[in-house]
Amino acid sequence: MNHTLEPRAELRDVTLRDGLQLTGKVLSTEKKVEVVRELIRLGVPAIELGSMARPDLVPPMANTLEVVAALTPEELEKCWIWVATPRHVAKAAEAGARNFQYCFSVTDSHNQANIGRTTEASLATLPEAVQITQGVGGRIQLCLAISFTCPFEGPVDPERVLAIANDPRTEGTEDIVICDTLGQAVPAQVSGLITRVRDETPARRIVFHGHDTWGLGVANALAAISAGATMVDGALGGLGGCPFAPGASGNTASEDLLFATQPEWLSPGALGDLVRLSEGLLEELGEPNRSKAAQGARSNAAAFAWVMPAEIAPGRDRAS
Repeated sequence: MNHTLEPRAELRDVTLRDGLQLTGKVLSTEKKVEVVRELIRLGVPAIELGSMARPDLVPPMANTLEVVAALTPEELEKCWIWVATPRHVAKAAEAGARNFQYCFSVTDSHNQANIGRTTEASLATLPEAVQITQGVGGRIQLCLAISFTCPFEGPVDPERVLAIANDPRTEGTEDIVICDTLGQAVPAQVSGLITRVRDETPARRIVFHGHDTWGLGVANALAAISAGATMVDGALGGLGGCPFAPGASGNTASEDLLFATQPEWLSPGALGDLVRLSEGLLEELGEPNRSKAAQGARSNAAAFAWVMPAEIAPGRDRAS
């Protein structure tokens, strides 16, 4: 029996973007497409498939447009791509992308480190990005990195987040993504900011993007959902982090978020398949698996429905 969380929220799996940023290995286009299609098959409703970041700075993103070109329009309807400039939007749209996450940081110091410009400069070009998106019938999100703490400036005043969210130049963005980029927020802090975004800024879908650096990734996501977020980001096995944010570590694990929220589409079998997908991917990348749900699924508590059945080695049976 599922214990589906109310209010409900969807998972967006960000393995292929935020998850891969800190890895030293570039996955092939074929492998990335395989991961996208398996996630869709299992029921994951949204996927962040890559980034338009410069490949010389973030090599794992080098083949993002090839991944876009390899997917069908129906598959791309479920996929998002990280962008930081109108030119990024135009190039991604030309390849076939229709869902864009326009991201910049709340603080100038991190935006300079991450994107190479001030926060104001990023905000000033957002209307052009919105116009390009609307011209291809797409959707665009306003994504605010470093919404809680900055690695260079420390705690971020919530008023800075609200001021950007209320800026008239953000008109046309359908969603707002509030990011705990460093994973340093606590649940009360998350629920407080999400509540204010819900109550004091234009009506948009609220997405929470959290990291598990201090072990509060799932707790923060649940706090965000209770306060009004209807989508939360996660990565398989807790993979990832920002290469331009000292102190950031892995994303909240998708497996952990799914086990905590238990959406109606999730079955023990689907969770088991996600665990296997994650294990194979992490082994290929040479990365550790940080998911607690994956550990639980591999436990010996056979009476618990969410524990994966014991897998028999090839050539052996249970009687041997």
